[in-house]
Amino acid sequence: MACNVLLSLMKLDIGGAETHVVELAKELKKRGYNVVVTSNGGVYERELNAAGIKHYMVPLQNKNPRNVYKAWNLLKKIIQVEKIDLVHSHARIPSFILGKLQKKLHFPFVTTAHWVFTTKYGLKYITDWGQRTIAVSEDIKKYLMVNYKIPEDHIFVTINGIDTEKFSPAVDAGDAMRELHLRPKDNTIVYVSRLDASRSLVARQLVAVLPQLDKLIENLKLVIVGGGDDFDAVRALAEEANQKMGREAIVLTGPRMDINKLIAPAKLFVGVSRAALEAMAEEKPTIIAGNEGYIGLFTPDKLEPAIATNFCCRGCVPSTEELLVQEISNFFGMWDEEHAELGKYGRKVILKKYSVAKMTDDTEKAYKAVLQK
Repeated sequence: MACNVLLSLMKLDIGGAETHVVELAKELKKRGYNVVVTSNGGVYERELNAAGIKHYMVPLQNKNPRNVYKAWNLLKKIIQVEKIDLVHSHARIPSFILGKLQKKLHFPFVTTAHWVFTTKYGLKYITDWGQRTIAVSEDIKKYLMVNYKIPEDHIFVTINGIDTEKFSPAVDAGDAMRELHLRPKDNTIVYVSRLDASRSLVARQLVAVLPQLDKLIENLKLVIVGGGDDFDAVRALAEEANQKMGREAIVLTGPRMDINKLIAPAKLFVGVSRAALEAMAEEKPTIIAGNEGYIGLFTPDKLEPAIATNFCCRGCVPSTEELLVQEISNFFGMWDEEHAELGKYGRKVILKKYSVAKMTDDTEKAYKAVLQK
């Protein structure tokens, strides 16, 4: 008999956790699961619909008491009508509501920790990690054990699975190059991230150092992809930097769905987490740097710290303008053959360790644990 699984998250807008859920939902469906998704909606609804996966609009995007009450009733009805066998939650708010419902309806309940949450202001006590928890990295697993006292054998570690056909060296860069006025001879750096104040440190640093790098590197371009509450401020800084350089060397695209095409023109990628993994899948040499720290140009000796922090640099040295200037100038001083070798190594790591199939295998282990229980 097919297993009916409910995947629940806050929204389906552009983001790493959202992409994780969409890829997981599609792969579970391929494996014979009946998958239902609940969220407050967003741009990824179309992708779920195209895959034949049912989505219910539920106000899970904030802690507004009216929305929480409405979400409780809607989720209860969906679980009963769809005859859900297992619930899998992917964010604090849906996990809290579904945790309360689980005590009433007694369904098998799994959660995924995509990030580390603050435990201040009593938030620790409204967090529910389910009967089994999936962590997307070893450091998040340790965080769960230390801060929430979750037994080690109740935590399963997985990865962010990447669609290696969508993100591949074969992606045509032509459309993006024409749109962004890029030329084959341009030394293009691409940075992808949500441009919220909590995520935009490296975007600001790249903008700040580009006039300096422009004096060292010919035909330098920077493409920043993403939107958020810091977008306008970063754009203003970019306009100032462009004026200093006397040309439009920095381009901001805003939030986009066609990330694979926008990565394609890059000679070098800068970023963290899923975005860095997607760039590596396209054989782009990658500097791993973000708000939480700096690992640097991804080479074989950086594999262990990158994996341990889910390519997010938690606990690593802080990212600085000086580090970026040194790393970027050194990179563009390398031979093209060295660039190609770095790119091929990155894709090899993705194919071996970060496939959607592996992510789903890990998830199924947690499912079997709660279903047997």
